[in-house]
Amino acid sequence: MSKNKLGLKILPATNREEDENNDNVDNHTASKPISRKHPPLRISFISSNRVSTGPMDVEEIQKKLESQKLDDTQRQKLFEFVAKKKNISELSADDFEFIAELGKGNGGVVSKVRYKPTNLIMARKNIHLEIKPAVKAQIIRELQVLHDCNSPYIVGYFGAFFSDGDISFCMEYMNAGSLDLVMKNAGRLPEPIVAKITISVVNGLIYLREELDIIHRDVKPSNILVNSDGEVKLCDFGVSGQLIDSMANSFVGTRSYMAPERLIGEEYNVRSDVWSLGLSLIELATGRYPIPPAKEEDFHSTFSQDRQVNLAEHLDAALYGKKLKAMQVSDSNNMAIFELLAYIVDYPPPRVPEFCFSNDFITFVHSCLQENALDRPRLESLLTYNFLLNPDKYLEQSQKKYDFSSIEVSFYLRNLLHGLSNDVM
Repeated sequence: MSKNKLGLKILPATNREEDENNDNVDNHTASKPISRKHPPLRISFISSNRVSTGPMDVEEIQKKLESQKLDDTQRQKLFEFVAKKKNISELSADDFEFIAELGKGNGGVVSKVRYKPTNLIMARKNIHLEIKPAVKAQIIRELQVLHDCNSPYIVGYFGAFFSDGDISFCMEYMNAGSLDLVMKNAGRLPEPIVAKITISVVNGLIYLREELDIIHRDVKPSNILVNSDGEVKLCDFGVSGQLIDSMANSFVGTRSYMAPERLIGEEYNVRSDVWSLGLSLIELATGRYPIPPAKEEDFHSTFSQDRQVNLAEHLDAALYGKKLKAMQVSDSNNMAIFELLAYIVDYPPPRVPEFCFSNDFITFVHSCLQENALDRPRLESLLTYNFLLNPDKYLEQSQKKYDFSSIEVSFYLRNLLHGLSNDVM
């Protein structure tokens, strides 16, 4: 891999997808639809003022749900979501009542809204785009594949429409918000909760790869949503090449989670998502974006030098929803975005000291953050790591007699976020 700060390129235009049985390369330009397994559905309404996705085939969706390996609760929740979609046909700006702003980022604003025809609460993300009508139609065409995306690990999609130069995505409302917002209240997340979250994220990435033949391309805490039922779901994945191209020149902040091979314009595949996952997990577990890396003395100011003390603290916080102090650095070393991107390409990946976390967590994140993409694990193999497969080992290391199954994301969030505004919970 060529490493030259002056030669750093920001090219989102190519991707590389893995074959299930080997590392064959399949090249595409980002302006083409990324998914190949599902041909685009029809666009049900197009005009100069509005382009909207239309109704989906509910019976076909239900058949696909039956074929997934889901527990009874997951299957029931997805059936309930599909039932809500039955009552939604065309969408337009007039259908919605604004309730509250939930956040800003990625060039868009996310709001909590009420869909007036059925009183259904949704999340609506608005992104302003200066594009031609033909490009609008292509974006909507590519977004149709989201109607085929029904998984307990992917945020539900109701539809999209253009209005007054904005594209609006209408999604399932996740009442605990994104993980970057959770961290503002938590400080940093305890390791057992990070493990539970990771299981859902990896399963979501596997679903996108196996069922829709796409990669996420933007894994980060703000694109991982949670709710008070403990569900963890991915959002904002790169299903529309045209939309990615339309936004690429305006919004580069998200590239701080990109793998080195993407930043220098090389072909990439799902292992780039694995890199982004590794960065995100360190951020969740420390409360700080890990590049440039903190010094060891900065870890000492937040964590005990005794690993057993730290592991016990993680468990207590996970069980009782306690806040943990986010890591502070003595020298913030704020970088401009292009300095940061050059750092990712030119310097070794971040690492965490052994005394802060379990061996299993450290092994997992360090495996994700291999500089060479081919040295990173495949998605499926991530689920075989002890960090996700054998959490009881963590309990042995901490010398605590807890049942890992008693650690629930839902209980943690409800205790952590108790008393916050209903717009958050």
